[in-house]
Amino acid sequence: MQVAKNTVVSFHYTLKDKETGEVLDSSHAHGQPLTFLAGAGEIIPGLESRMMGMEEGESKSIEVPAEEAYGKRDPNLVQVVPREYFQNIPLEKGLPVQAQTPEGQIINMIVVDFDDKSVTVDMNHPLAGVDLVFEVEVLSVREASPDEILHRHAHGAGGHQH
Repeated sequence: MQVAKNTVVSFHYTLKDKETGEVLDSSHAHGQPLTFLAGAGEIIPGLESRMMGMEEGESKSIEVPAEEAYGKRDPNLVQVVPREYFQNIPLEKGLPVQAQTPEGQIINMIVVDFDDKSVTVDMNHPLAGVDLVFEVEVLSVREASPDEILHRHAHGAGGHQH
């Protein structure tokens, strides 16, 4: 069976930075493959579209440009905020920090620079602007159940998988 809309796909991947070849993530490190409902937007669009038509057992190297992965870097997402926002945090450059909006949404950011009065943070996704390469191995492809299609994601053997 081929990867197509409304199929449930299980695959292993190794994610690399196209420019440096550095391994950024791997399903093998998590000890289990990634499972998703094709066509539901659960994985980055550039990877999903390029996996369509792959067969069970097929391996492939897939290049995904930044625009179809985590987007281009947005200079407006690098902002200077008052130091008092970070009162109890020992700051260092490159430190990932989280903030919460009044609506309760979590924002991940990286500390770029800081002094006694202010902190410069970058709210771009760490992989924004990075062209990616996925080494993909499709383990299984099956028809999605009506329930999975209704809920727009694959259900694992033991309940929900996200």
